[in-house]
Amino acid sequence: MTGRLLPFLAAVLLVLLWTGAAEAIPEISLQVGDEGDGEGLPLTLRIVLLMTVLSLAPAFAVLVTCFTRIVVVFSFLKHAIGQQQMPPNQILIGLALFLTVFVMAPVWQQVNEEALAPLSAGEIDEGEAWNRAMVPVRAFMFHHTREKDLGLFLGIAGFSGADSREDVPTYLVVPAFVVSELTTAFQIGFLLFIPFLIIDMVVASVLMSMGMMMLPPVMISMPFKILLFVLVDGWYLIIQSLVSSFG
Repeated sequence: MTGRLLPFLAAVLLVLLWTGAAEAIPEISLQVGDEGDGEGLPLTLRIVLLMTVLSLAPAFAVLVTCFTRIVVVFSFLKHAIGQQQMPPNQILIGLALFLTVFVMAPVWQQVNEEALAPLSAGEIDEGEAWNRAMVPVRAFMFHHTREKDLGLFLGIAGFSGADSREDVPTYLVVPAFVVSELTTAFQIGFLLFIPFLIIDMVVASVLMSMGMMMLPPVMISMPFKILLFVLVDGWYLIIQSLVSSFG
């Protein structure tokens, strides 16, 4: 009897709470239309555009900045050493984000001076601010995009009316830039694997010559990999190489 009564009492309580909450909630009206003096976009549309930009910000930060190359190289480094847990992914992603901010600082400063500051001062509208902001970002992407990759997407899209870089649409520049970044990151990852692969081969050969076939070579080579990485100051060399590659 009690088991049947409890759900009924809970339903009654929810109805009472909902009725009281509905009476306490004030009426909110949302209108889409011109406000103020009619210049620029209405406030409601600005809020919608702002929420859209914030939702796309992670993808924007990953695809049009140097974050892709840095985080892929860090992933290759973990696999080359053989450590899947150390350092944690959160630390590597955080380091990649701060390195991205450091590398992209001149680009963001130019965007702020040419687009955001005039927009805040009311000198230009949102469309003009977007066009100005994309100029330094596109210049950065073009500088690190291979002509072969850009030609690939131009050919796939059947776009033949590009006489200069200004004529190339941004939606074709972004995937070409990402493919170029992945290619460069894989090249750096290949170079990272070579010294650690040599250590694995030497340890495996020594163990086989000693007849220890049942002992996993990874257990023996792991300390030597870490020792080599520490002796050559691996983090300094990797970060220096990554930052210098965007010069």
